[in-house]
Amino acid sequence: MPLYAIIGTDKPDSLADRLAVRPAHLARIQALVDAGRLVLAGPFPAIDHVDPGPAGFTGSLIVAEFTDLAAAQAWASEDPYSKDGIFTDVVVKPFRHVLP
Repeated sequence: MPLYAIIGTDKPDSLADRLAVRPAHLARIQALVDAGRLVLAGPFPAIDHVDPGPAGFTGSLIVAEFTDLAAAQAWASEDPYSKDGIFTDVVVKPFRHVLP
């Protein structure tokens, strides 16, 4: 199955809203893990630190298998971070895993 990168950009000062919606977001990610379709996922810290604390995050990256671009876009549009307005912009692109 082909891979797609989903890049979401957070609204300003998203941390409190992000944390409130995070359990539902992680449940959807876990479904990809359980299906063996997730390559990687995680947030972009707003500062150069593993735990950015109150600085929060600026967005997220998900790389996963989907049947096609339309399926990846549909999945991204239904993610709680998208539906609840944490993401102000979401880009979905085909991704080719080369290394490692």
